[in-house]
Amino acid sequence: MSDSQESLEAGLSEGLLAAVEAVLMVADGPVSAAELARALDEDESTAEAAIAALQAEYAGGAGARPRGFEIRRSGGGWRVYARPEHREVVERFVLSGQRVRLSQAALETLAVIAYRQPVARSEVAAIRGVNVDSVVKTLQHRELIDEQGVHPATGATLYGTTRLFLERLGIESLEELPQISPLLPGVGDLEEIETGEPELGAVDAAETVEGERGL
Repeated sequence: MSDSQESLEAGLSEGLLAAVEAVLMVADGPVSAAELARALDEDESTAEAAIAALQAEYAGGAGARPRGFEIRRSGGGWRVYARPEHREVVERFVLSGQRVRLSQAALETLAVIAYRQPVARSEVAAIRGVNVDSVVKTLQHRELIDEQGVHPATGATLYGTTRLFLERLGIESLEELPQISPLLPGVGDLEEIETGEPELGAVDAAETVEGERGL
């Protein structure tokens, strides 16, 4: 009996399992059982059972083909990771100059940092309304941002854009960045975002920034 058949017999529909996969793929960080249950409109035990079923399927249980990724518990929730045995292949890919486009989340985070630098990670998270830890790490790995001191009051690390960021945008200095208001209809400035305006969208110019360096 295949893992999918076992899952169906356990009351887990293919649609439910697919929904769990979709949530995990778009999440910026680990997803807890409670968060997953709310998204699925199911109880936590069903969410946990779905995770277990997918973990078994990805591991190649019951004759299924093992996947190159797995669902791993981390930081109080679950997240999709590449399997450790494929680490060398993944590293060669992301470090070989492949043009991997930045995600929407990365573009939005990069825009906030570009216009508010130097800025603490907690402030970026407050503006975007989501956890940005993993996205900040991605931008650091791609050398688009770096650490630029600490906040004098809180001691929090401050981030800003790099010379590579300017090069990828084809500008010489931050003063050449386009005015943000025309690119964000209905949003006057970032202070309005912090007080309840719609979430910051990706700056069009930033879309030219592609992941030349990888994670």
